[in-house]
Amino acid sequence: MSEITAAKVKELRERTGAGMLDCKNVLVETGGDIDKSIDALREKGLAKAAKKAGRIAAEGLVRINLTPDGRQAAILEVNSETDFVAKNKDFIDFVENLSDISIKEEKTGLDEFLEIKYDEKRSIKEKLTDFVATIGENIHVRRVEKHEREGTVYVGYLHGAGKIGVIIGLETAASAEEVNTLGRDIAMQVASMNPQFVDESQVDAEYIEKEKEILVQQALNEGKPKDIVEKMVQGRLKKELKETCLLEQKFVKNGDITVGRYLADAVKAIGKDVKVVTMVRYEVGEGIEKRQENFAEEVAKQMGD
Repeated sequence: MSEITAAKVKELRERTGAGMLDCKNVLVETGGDIDKSIDALREKGLAKAAKKAGRIAAEGLVRINLTPDGRQAAILEVNSETDFVAKNKDFIDFVENLSDISIKEEKTGLDEFLEIKYDEKRSIKEKLTDFVATIGENIHVRRVEKHEREGTVYVGYLHGAGKIGVIIGLETAASAEEVNTLGRDIAMQVASMNPQFVDESQVDAEYIEKEKEILVQQALNEGKPKDIVEKMVQGRLKKELKETCLLEQKFVKNGDITVGRYLADAVKAIGKDVKVVTMVRYEVGEGIEKRQENFAEEVAKQMGD
């Protein structure tokens, strides 16, 4: 059995919104397994939001970059320890320069990216080392990727001055100008609602089965009769997929229609087929745990009970 630490209780609470005592108890039940604990809390109806990516915790900036014809797109995230540094002009300029490099270079892996020349004298990695020494705060390039796919036009959206960045790839014969509004609206949808899949065809069987198991146990724990649980679960699963699949979601700019309906109407107006084939969303610090000293002390106190 893994040790049930205050840090684990804290992480589970942050990822589910459940109470500390409930988190502590379920960790004991699952032998300290975080993922199993999340499932167990959902089954008990105690998890308010099981965020698989974890809470947003680190500071920094996300940047997107696209070629004028929309045929190539790049996105990257650079983290800092504090929001103060993230708003520093030197930091912003550094991230902007990295973004310019990311769209020009063919190397897209993070390790390869860090070896690219930042200027005549230094690689990105060497510049980063010098920059950290100058700023006096830990800074790192967390992730970067570049997209280019035949027959695809990319549109991007940056939210909150760089807290969230989204790239949408549209398979179409239309130009970047023709699909700009459509692509931006869909990118805004992704930024706002964070769908996990484009449509139900992308949802793998393993995901479906795991969700069904959780929903079945949840219904049984609610005291629902076994003979109606299966039918009930199918309805709940369908509702969940509507929330996690982009094209099934209600359109944020018009709640009376789905994103799929909006896309279909836009296609008619453009006069050319358009299919969403790429969906990339970066949110600053997602999945990185930030120190919260007061809360940690609170958890430690609870653990001592």
